[in-house]
This record gives sequence, structure tokens and C-alpha cells, in this order.
Amino acid sequence: MALQGNDKKPITDEIAVVTVRDRWSTYPSQGLTPERLARLLKEADQGDILRQMELFEEMEEKDPHLFSLLQTRKNAVLGLDWEVLPYSDAREDQEIANFVADVLYNLDGLEDAFLDLLDAIGKGFAISEILWQVKKGKAMPYDLRWRPQKKFSFLVGDEPRLLTASDPVRGVELPANKFIVHHYKARSGHPSRAGLLRVVAWMYLFKNYDLKDWVVFAEVYGMPLRLGKYDASATPEDKEVLLQAVRELGTDAAGIVPKSTDIEFVESKVGTADVYTALAEFCNKEMSKAVLGQTLTSDVSDRGSYAASKTHAAVRQDLVEADCKALAATLRRDLIRPLVQFNFGDTTRLPWIKFHAEPPEDLVQKARVYTALVRDIGLPISAEHIYETFGVPKPNEGQALVAPRNQSAALPLKAAGPPGAIPEPAPPPGSTAAQRAVDLLADRTMEEALPMLDELIRPVLRMIAEASSLEDLRARIAEVYGHMDTSRLEDLIARALYVADLLGRWSANG
Repeated sequence: MALQGNDKKPITDEIAVVTVRDRWSTYPSQGLTPERLARLLKEADQGDILRQMELFEEMEEKDPHLFSLLQTRKNAVLGLDWEVLPYSDAREDQEIANFVADVLYNLDGLEDAFLDLLDAIGKGFAISEILWQVKKGKAMPYDLRWRPQKKFSFLVGDEPRLLTASDPVRGVELPANKFIVHHYKARSGHPSRAGLLRVVAWMYLFKNYDLKDWVVFAEVYGMPLRLGKYDASATPEDKEVLLQAVRELGTDAAGIVPKSTDIEFVESKVGTADVYTALAEFCNKEMSKAVLGQTLTSDVSDRGSYAASKTHAAVRQDLVEADCKALAATLRRDLIRPLVQFNFGDTTRLPWIKFHAEPPEDLVQKARVYTALVRDIGLPISAEHIYETFGVPKPNEGQALVAPRNQSAALPLKAAGPPGAIPEPAPPPGSTAAQRAVDLLADRTMEEALPMLDELIRPVLRMIAEASSLEDLRARIAEVYGHMDTSRLEDLIARALYVADLLGRWSANG
């Protein structure tokens, strides 16, 4: 497991160091207009993504609804269990997988690194730098540090280039085996246009306009109109004093005016916030559709319901599985591959990370299916498979076992006498006695079944007699068939089969 030559050693220096300057922002959302937003997006299309990424950071900070949607999308992946699976069952592949799993499970902040990489969902791409160390001939990462997207550029090609002091415009190519570059493609196109925040940028702008006007409306609508009146003989100085007094009354609620002036307070009688509410809700729903694929798991209004949200949650399952597969593929390419290369040399048999994103099984329904397969069809199923499927530990020898419920209590036999009853036979051990009991059971079952069959067939015979043609008979039978009650006959047959099974067991066991 030693390093495979000097050319296989990792870069242990930290390359993309985050400086104080990287924490500065131009805050492009301040005074954002459609013209400024369009210009900002065009800059990103040309490869300069700085202001677009600064805007995306502000969008998450300023819009709680958008922040919640993105957190929901990320946490859907972070909340899953994961494991490292070997390339094959071969001993060498198992050894490689065990080594990779041991490194990852002991890597501090790995879950935080997953969160950083999932930032690509909103911004289109996310990059973390691998900080390598070499101990006892083994190369292992000791940290995965997130790097802000605005430290990179797309001015040359479709792959991000690191902006440095020596090349702050075009950037330099990223060295191999040093960075984890996770891409998210909400749609086809250039990586700078692939993030979900780019999709919802216009909804954010319109909602921002709406909230500003809503706040102004609330301020004006909540205060009465202050109307000042002056005489025709008032001088310009008197008018200025009156205007100043009216303005100060809005904030100070106190003031003095000449006796000859008059101030009237006019209460607002009209005005509604419905239009602002509707626009804000519309923008929120459009964002929810873009990020989660639906709206009811994020907004259950008076027209929604919990059941509807459960139905729509299934739509999100596709997104969760896609996010897991994309993240697993990135980790395998940019983290597991160099880890195996540095320590084993061969990179053609790489293990991979599997996130358990499968929806939970309905074990109750599955138990019913297994019961039907065994009881009704007679399909043989191993006990080991049942233990594994339902997660029930197999009992060890000497452990106390839970006794099964008495089946005869679950399916009681009716006492002989009342109509439809089958007497419970109790033959002594022996094949002849058992056979006589079976014959008696068959005769008694047929005797009890004949009235039931007659009751079922009687309406059919009546329709045959009354039908004018085969087409008429076919239509009548199809209409009546669904209303035929066979429950009594089914119960009789089930009880007869159950008693016959008991007779067979009695005879076989002596």
C-alpha cells in the first residue's frame, strides 16, 4: 500500500487559499432591475461569473422561502445512509473498498463537505479542495475545504479555472487529483447557466419588487391622510409652515401651526393587499416547482391537503435519487480515484459510494404477498430469506421462542347443527379412518354447497329464459355478474380445505 513512485505523490500544498478579498461582495441585488439582471446574466454567459455568484449568495440570504427549498433539497441527500461498495467480490477489490471506507469514515467534516458540494444544485457547480497528507507511506486526505464559486472563471473552455494573483482574469487550469468539482445540470447548456438559482432569478426579482411595494402600501394604508388647509390670503411662508407641520405629524404625531390654518385627518377607506399576496404566492410556487418539482410539500394551502402532499412527495423521490447518483459519481471520480491511485496504483477497479435513497418498503403489504405465495400458491421460500427481508434476527440455539397463535382459534370451525355448518371430524389415527373422514367431509361439503350454488345460478337461468338473443344475454350476464355474492360459498370451501389439511396432518403424524 506504499506510494507508487514520486509521480504518484499528491500535492500537499493548499492552492486555492481563501483571502479576505474573497469575502467581499459587490451586493448586486441592491437596486436590482430587469436591465441589471439581464446584464449580469450575460456576463456569466461570457465566462465572468463573479457577479452572478454574488447575486446567488444574496438570493439565498434574503429569500427565506428559497433558502428553505434549497435546504430541503440538500438535506434529502444528507439525511441518507451511505456505504462504500467494492468493484467486485474479489479479495483485492474488497481490500481496496475497506481501505477507502476506513479513510472516508474517519475523515472529519465529511458530511459538511457533502453539503458544500451540493451547493452545485443552486449555483450549477461547487468545488472543494482536497488537502492531502502522507503518513507511513500512505496518502490520505485530512480535509475537504469548500472554495467559493467566484474564485473561478469560465473565460476559457467549459471547465472552471482558478483565479490567481498572477492570472486574475482568465485563471489557471486546476491540477489533477487536487479538487472535487461537482456539477449539477438543471438543463443542458454551459455550466454557468445550469444552476437552479439561475432558473428562479427572475421570480426572485419580481418577488423583490412585490415586497418593496407591499411594505410601502402597508405604511401608507396604515396611516391616515393628513390634509392641510389654508386661507386664500396665506403667504408662501404660511404655506411652507403648514406643509412642514403636516409632514412632521406623520412621524412625531405632534406639532404647532398658526391659528388661521387647519389640518384634517382623512381615514383611508379603500385599498387591498390581495394583489401583493397573490404575486408573492405565485413567485413562491414557481420557485417550489423549479427546486422540488412540485409545490404541495412546501406549501399546503386551503386547497391542498396532507394526503395530496404525500402524493406529490413521490415526485421528489426522482430528484433525491438523481442528486445521490450525481454526487456519488463525482466522489468516485475526484476523490476515490486519486485515493486508490496514490495507494494502489490501479484505477480500473474502483469502489463506489452508494447512498440508500430507496423509498422505505411497506412491510405489511410485503408480508401479505409472502403469505399468499406460501399459503395459496405453495411457493417454497427459505427461512433465511424471510429473516433478511424483514430484518428479523435469526434466533440462536437455546433462546426462548415466541409461540405462534393457535390457528384453530383464528379460523374457528362452526359446530354441527345450524345450516351451513361442517362437523369437526376427530378420526382416530390410521389411514382407513382418515379416508372415511375425508369422504364424509366431501359429501357434507357438497350437501351444504348445493343450496348456495342453486341460489347463485337461479338468476342466470332466469335471464337465459328471458333473453331474446345471445347479445341480449351477454349484456344481462355482464350486468349481473358483479352483484353475485359468493362469500358464503367461499367461506364453506375455505373451511372444508382447512379441515382436510388437519385430517392429513393427523393421519401423517399418527
